[in-house]
Amino acid sequence: MQAMSKDYYNVLGVDKGASKDEIKKAFYKLAHKYHPDKKEGDEAKFKQINEAYQVLSDDAKRSKYDQFGSGFENMGQGGFRGGSGGFEGFDFSGFQNGGFQGAGAEFDFGNLNDIFSDFFSAGGGPASGWGGKQRRGRDISTEIQITFTESILGTTRKILITKTSSCLTCHGSGAKIGSGIVTCKTCNGQGQIRESKRTIFGNIANTKICEVCLGAGEVPKEICETCKGKGVLRREEEVSVNIPSGIHSGQTLRMTGYGEAVKNGKNGDLNIIINVKIPSKISKRAREIIEELKKEGI
Repeated sequence: MQAMSKDYYNVLGVDKGASKDEIKKAFYKLAHKYHPDKKEGDEAKFKQINEAYQVLSDDAKRSKYDQFGSGFENMGQGGFRGGSGGFEGFDFSGFQNGGFQGAGAEFDFGNLNDIFSDFFSAGGGPASGWGGKQRRGRDISTEIQITFTESILGTTRKILITKTSSCLTCHGSGAKIGSGIVTCKTCNGQGQIRESKRTIFGNIANTKICEVCLGAGEVPKEICETCKGKGVLRREEEVSVNIPSGIHSGQTLRMTGYGEAVKNGKNGDLNIIINVKIPSKISKRAREIIEELKKEGI
């Protein structure tokens, strides 16, 4: 069976038992190396690094990720044999053809990955997250370089970020102005669709989020011409960042709700990595301040 989740530990180059400090250091190093604004940057790699860090730096998310991966790993190793309740008597030759025959019965496998994905998504589907929780936009990261003086006194910076944001025309509804909203015909306003799949384990019933209304139960009567009904689109947005006094190089500021937007959900977060530029020639007093900050662990 193919892996059901990405190997975030491998993305950051750390062991599964790595401490939070080791994970943070690995993230800073890789984020600095692959940041898209750099000459040798790699946007795709940077996104992978950020995604991995958002999971592994959060105790709750990391625990879920570890359990989820282990669950599928054990399932793959459990096999279909052994024990009185095994499947030794069945013909598994039809696996690769998407079918299964045995004891006079035929079952359509379809895609086992889809079956397991649906079964373990707790009815929420891929768009709504675990347990049908509210959809959430992607967290994003960027870097800001400040002077040594600004790191001591604090400052405010305005930065431009290109990200997926709510449509300014329809304000995220996806509907043409004045057209209104109607009940989704696909799910009859329920926001979810109940499906039943016949597998070797029997009939597995699963409730999935409606892919048309994305769980809202409603859709635009006429779609917004700007965002084509998506409610979101990529655009440049100015963000004002308040940098506190005493901040040091490598620290990350988290701005809740300033990440990417998603229709019928809440925004992700914006993580800002601070780089402090230390001048090559500084006064004696400035050096003393740096030493004092180091002693205080700042």
